[in-house]
Amino acid sequence: MRIKVAVAALMALACVALPVGAQQGPSTLLPARPLAKAVIAPATPSPQTTRAMTKDDLEAWLDGYMPFALERGDIASAVVVVVKDGQVLLQKGYGYADVAARKPVDPETTLFRPGSVSKLYTWTALMQLVEAGKVNLDADVNTYLDFRIPPYRGKPVTVRNLMTHTGGFQEAIKNLLIDDPKDVPALGSYLKTHIPDRIFPPGEVPAYSNYGATVAGYIVQRVSGQSYDDYIEQHIFAPLGMTHATFRQPLPDRLKPLMAQGYSVASSPAKPYELVVASPPGGSAISGGDMARFMIAHLQDGEYQGQRILQPATAQMMHGTPLTVISPNLHRMLLGFYETSRNGHRIIAHGGDLRWFHSDLELFPDDHVGLFFSFNSVGRDGAVQPVREALFDQFTDRYFPGPAPQGHVDPAVAKADAASLVGDYDGSRRPQDSFMSLLNLMSQAKVSTDHDGYVVASPVTGLNGQPKRFEEIAPLVWREVGGKDRLAAKASDGHVTMWSEDGESPFLVFQPTPGFRNAAWLKPALFASIAALLLTALSWPVVALVRWRYGARFALKGMVAVSYRSVRVAALASGLLMTVWFATILTMVQNYAFSSGLDPWIMTLHLLSIAVFPLAAVAALFNAVIAFTQRKGWKSLFAWGWSVVLVMATIVLLWTGLVFHLIGLGLAY
Repeated sequence: MRIKVAVAALMALACVALPVGAQQGPSTLLPARPLAKAVIAPATPSPQTTRAMTKDDLEAWLDGYMPFALERGDIASAVVVVVKDGQVLLQKGYGYADVAARKPVDPETTLFRPGSVSKLYTWTALMQLVEAGKVNLDADVNTYLDFRIPPYRGKPVTVRNLMTHTGGFQEAIKNLLIDDPKDVPALGSYLKTHIPDRIFPPGEVPAYSNYGATVAGYIVQRVSGQSYDDYIEQHIFAPLGMTHATFRQPLPDRLKPLMAQGYSVASSPAKPYELVVASPPGGSAISGGDMARFMIAHLQDGEYQGQRILQPATAQMMHGTPLTVISPNLHRMLLGFYETSRNGHRIIAHGGDLRWFHSDLELFPDDHVGLFFSFNSVGRDGAVQPVREALFDQFTDRYFPGPAPQGHVDPAVAKADAASLVGDYDGSRRPQDSFMSLLNLMSQAKVSTDHDGYVVASPVTGLNGQPKRFEEIAPLVWREVGGKDRLAAKASDGHVTMWSEDGESPFLVFQPTPGFRNAAWLKPALFASIAALLLTALSWPVVALVRWRYGARFALKGMVAVSYRSVRVAALASGLLMTVWFATILTMVQNYAFSSGLDPWIMTLHLLSIAVFPLAAVAALFNAVIAFTQRKGWKSLFAWGWSVVLVMATIVLLWTGLVFHLIGLGLAY
């Protein structure tokens, strides 16, 4: 789970941070016109030289990078672990696990929260059951459940779909994190009461899903006959000697003194221990030393110091089954892992984010190297994200240097391909059938070209916070100008159907936003409408005060007076209600307040929306009819014009309420 695209706070819930389908052939790539004969060609040799990865060199580099990064970013602490050739090369803590107590990080025993890196235990457990013949990757998940996930367009969700985030589920965040351990439901109870709607056919669109990973954990529990926690402890943690790792919430008493505190910033008080309701996707706590054992086991095809958690063939299938949805040039989803390959070196990985903890695990199977790091703070202005990206980039370029991908496309074709990509897009990991879909309006991605003709995608930014620029190096494949990241698109009948970039492509793609909810027109129209309605409402008492001050009488009578007053009441009610919707959703996201305790408030807003938005539109239409039929003369020009403005404004709010499910009774999100 990475926090890089869409609404950052929502993606942070990705934790808990951050694909099966038909193998696509060249016929799916556009355009219909002849393509330039371009391929991604070998690059010219890199001027970099390979630096020997030794403990001394690694420690010297990290000691130069980490303390400054933590201090500058107001991050409390971090643990970094590097394994090589079956041994721990370096594991080291930086900063303070408890700032107030000035307690340093012990890399062997201090526990961090790895967020969605926890999914790798779940996927490993599932593959153990596949290996034992108890689970079939291509079986309908309902085979193993005591409740039913309905098919979508006749296609069931398979276990493989769960492992590759192609189950087609929309984003579901309600009750994902809670505060009181007594409120943590049983795994099966949570799944049965929180089934998200499906928005894609299974196997076709990568859309990161914590719910899907939770279903996988429940399958482990049901098929094994053990609780999920017991199974992981007995079949993964115990064989590998991982005594400082657990999924149990709250923490067992023996581990509580070892837990690093979580922080927004290091200079603020510590935060409570985060309770993850959907535990299999992101609820674990683990020390750097124990993560080293897990990394070594996967780097050695399932074996660590004579103990085996997977057979070699199973581990190789898990690590080496890439599934292409957009382009083989992009990073792709594996069985649980995802590719983050760089500089010609194959890397399989997973990231993870809770609210306060942020982690990455990167394995270089062909080089027998593993890297894990975890931070316990968001940092000032979200500093942890660029710090962790720079750590991975610099580590890889320092010890595994290599050239950027090269290629060439005819300039005329490149210009046409760029033009075909320009537009507005929705991320596939999104809430779609609930009021939370209003977030999509605020987070639509925009692809454009700059003055040099390079492609620019708004969600894809560099460490400087500025959008990266991409040049085409093969048909519908672009490379970062001066960098190594790639962006690629898939098209059909001359139209781009989806695109993604290396940082997110295994589990998230962008699809063209339908015109009826495109932010390019709807967002400015909505904000202008709210402003017009609230201005109308505000002008009512202001005009009344002016009349009172100068002793003027209210000149309007009859139906004109009725329409005048009714449209102002409608303007106040509708404009204020939409403002409250935005404020509610923003507050929920900022405070991670996604519990059922808010249901009465959300239902109140839904009921008000059912009444207010349609009635406001009716009032505005009534006011316009009265204005045009009963107000005469040139002095009525403003009244005529403003009545039209109010009609348009109330219709925009009504449209928004319908499209983004504010008008409804749904409490699932």
